[in-house]
Amino acid sequence: MASPRTITIVALSVALGLFFVFMGTIKLTPRLSRDAYSEMKRAYKSYVRALPMLKKMGVSSILLRKSIGALEVVCGIVMTLVPGRPKDVANFLLLLLVLAVLFFHQLVGDPLKRYAHALVFGILLTCRLLIARQPEEQPPEKRILSVNGDELPLIREAAPEKGKMKVS
Repeated sequence: MASPRTITIVALSVALGLFFVFMGTIKLTPRLSRDAYSEMKRAYKSYVRALPMLKKMGVSSILLRKSIGALEVVCGIVMTLVPGRPKDVANFLLLLLVLAVLFFHQLVGDPLKRYAHALVFGILLTCRLLIARQPEEQPPEKRILSVNGDELPLIREAAPEKGKMKVS
């Protein structure tokens, strides 16, 4: 049976992965929701206007929106389907992306209700990453001592440190 830690990591990975695939797809195409796509286009135009440095670097609102959307889709797929270390890398990249999006929302002065979802999913990404990076707990070693046919649990005491005597 899987440990609660493993179940938590898998559940968070799948839920977060599917969310980011969905949100990235909305940024890339109007097929899922024309209204949400139009809103994304408008929002990214305001982000580029608020950061003239992006314009000077040749980054248009379309390029910014499509690159963020593509990164969300790719990282979402990795979070959902790929096991191991790549999942943690995708988690970290999405966390950086969420921080950038929160920065953009603050920069243009959006109210909290416009970016609350990014805040919540940033917290979930952080929790998933922290849980995944914790070492797996190993159950204590159980040894059986057989004495005259009877099996007794053996309690292993820690060896005394060198130079110290154990006094009982």
